[in-house]
Amino acid sequence: MPGTLENPPIPASEYSCWLPRHRKSVGVARGLLRDFLAGLPGGEPYLTDGELVLSELVTNAVLHASTPPGRLIYVQFELCPDSLRIEVHDADAQRPTARPATENDEAGRGLWLVSQLAHRWGCCPRAGGVGKAVWALVGSGQ
Repeated sequence: MPGTLENPPIPASEYSCWLPRHRKSVGVARGLLRDFLAGLPGGEPYLTDGELVLSELVTNAVLHASTPPGRLIYVQFELCPDSLRIEVHDADAQRPTARPATENDEAGRGLWLVSQLAHRWGCCPRAGGVGKAVWALVGSGQ
């Protein structure tokens, strides 16, 4: 099971960590989000959609980011008054693009799911580093 490289302590309404670029990191990230939300008042309403959005974003970083071996994925959660902000960073500067999926395709619906479950989502270059950050706001976002 992949381990995490912990960051210094941050406020209780935020959590971040580095994960290996490995398929098992998807489940690890979901578990981290569950623990994060369970420890915060008002966190539970964001759990179901948050887990799905996080799974899709981490899966994209693991499967589709063209990065050298050994690069890590950075995940960050922040519980705001009216939303859950999820960020997933990887070392590939290529922006994600939704591709059409037919009813027989077993994959290819990740970004469509994110667009349906998140109030807003987007992608931007990583500040001070290589690659990109893909973010999503789950909840009302108002």
